[in-house]
Amino acid sequence: MTNPCVLFIQGGGKGAHTEDKALADSLKQALGAAYEVRFPQMPDEADPNARSWKMKISQELSRIPGRVILAAHSIGGSLLLKYLTEEKIEKPIAGLFVLAAPSWDGDRWNFDDLKLPADITEQLAPIPQAFFYHCRDDDTVPFAHLALHGARLPRATLRAIDHGGHQFDKDLKIVASDILNAAA
Repeated sequence: MTNPCVLFIQGGGKGAHTEDKALADSLKQALGAAYEVRFPQMPDEADPNARSWKMKISQELSRIPGRVILAAHSIGGSLLLKYLTEEKIEKPIAGLFVLAAPSWDGDRWNFDDLKLPADITEQLAPIPQAFFYHCRDDDTVPFAHLALHGARLPRATLRAIDHGGHQFDKDLKIVASDILNAAA
């Protein structure tokens, strides 16, 4: 059996694709040549739109043969989770790896169009493994959002990383290690 392809969804904001390229490159290097890591540029990255990003994710998934591993950073993780709860996915998903994703419930992060449904646990049940990562010193998305995702998805593995900021010090070896273990 061949290894699943990794589809890595960038975060949002002006220049996000360029900034997150270091994350995708780190993941690609840590996984090695046996894994393909696709890192498409998302539309309107400076002002992400859920509808256009969901369309782009669908297009990218349709181009990947066989199983896929889904990885996403920041708002890309939020939009990927939204996509997974609203769209019918035909492709087998080998694992879900979400980095520094905001939770959209409460305080200044309250956006109805990005809130996740109450039945997200059931909707993501077909995905065999889900991992969430967050650095304690993230100055963009509060570290407390990791626990919010964990409360919603109790079977997910949560990885609290001591330092690395919002960009994980451009080092995703821990994510690659989890992908390699999940795919084994």
